[in-house]
Amino acid sequence: MKNNDNKTTRSGPLAGVRVIDLTAMVMGPYCTQMMADMGAEVIKIEPPGGDGTRFISPGPIPAMGGVFVNVNRGKRSVVLDLRKEEDKEVVRELIKTADVFIHSMRAKAINKLGFSYEAVAALQPNIIYTNCYGYSRRGPDADLPAYDDTIQAECGIPIVQKMLTGDANYVGTIMADKIAGMTALYATVMALYHRERTGEGQEVEIGMFEAMASFMLVEHANGMLFDPPLGPANYHRAVAPNRRPYETKDGYISALVYNDKQWGLFMDAVKPHWQSEEFATLEQRAKQINRLYGLLGETFKERTTDEWLSLLRELGIPSAPLRTPDELFDNPHLNAVEFFQEVESPYGKIRYPGVPTWFSKSPGTIAAPTPIVGADTDAVREELGLNIPAAEAN
Repeated sequence: MKNNDNKTTRSGPLAGVRVIDLTAMVMGPYCTQMMADMGAEVIKIEPPGGDGTRFISPGPIPAMGGVFVNVNRGKRSVVLDLRKEEDKEVVRELIKTADVFIHSMRAKAINKLGFSYEAVAALQPNIIYTNCYGYSRRGPDADLPAYDDTIQAECGIPIVQKMLTGDANYVGTIMADKIAGMTALYATVMALYHRERTGEGQEVEIGMFEAMASFMLVEHANGMLFDPPLGPANYHRAVAPNRRPYETKDGYISALVYNDKQWGLFMDAVKPHWQSEEFATLEQRAKQINRLYGLLGETFKERTTDEWLSLLRELGIPSAPLRTPDELFDNPHLNAVEFFQEVESPYGKIRYPGVPTWFSKSPGTIAAPTPIVGADTDAVREELGLNIPAAEAN
């Protein structure tokens, strides 16, 4: 790994890695945000005016919306107009110093700019070059635009939601973007590990559709894994219409009375009128899971949420109250493990959701607040020894 002496000293397992980041929106920036948290120096190349994600949610000042601020923390922002040859030259000089080049443009667009893998590898032969696509360029849909909603649709999420709730819906989070971003992270780090052992750089490709298809089919491949198929491609417990938070006397609770030990403890403690040997084993329960969820649903109405939580936790049965996203910011467990990190910035104090992993020797951290658009343009040019006029940030 390179050690760039002119950058801020960082700690973490990726300290010393320099990343040239030409990604936008969420998939690619989420990947590089995690790299920055783990110590990498991430130089984010933005067009004049900045990444469009700066403007899609509220923020303390213009162009610093919450979604952008969260997935671009700890990076350096350099504004370049890649329609101009002199600004392309800045990127070329950065590539010569870099370990990773990552982008989220379609293949035709990045090639037209002159930053194909072949062009980048000619400047830095051992670079890890990561493509973040909607669809793999090896398939017929390579040139289709893609967003989280369309990829959720492609991989079956609205249909399994319809099986579960009766309505075809997206899930209430941009799951495809984030899963693909995590996939891009592990793929890039694996390539870095390969380079560490062999000295070889390489090109890496992540399709959001392929990443989500893999994610969905962990359990939903089910009977279609086999030839001939033994059943449809869905995991029946996950899409059982009665699989939902249980209504209690005063609210709702999430609980899963799952294995045989938990089932026996629950039956002994609650003694529901429908208790029967036909539910004695996990295999028996799995065959009639929707009916079983319906019976449990009626039973949970008999006590309050707190009464159920007290009993279920005493029995060691997984259970939880239903929380809002707002409540996570005051969650006793998250606060005890110091999950949130407060960072001072030029636009006020930020309480970031922190690094979700723990390392005993090389922990990650939020190295710096999210940069204002173009904040590092002049500094990076100076580090490269370039006396080229900076592109104006609009």
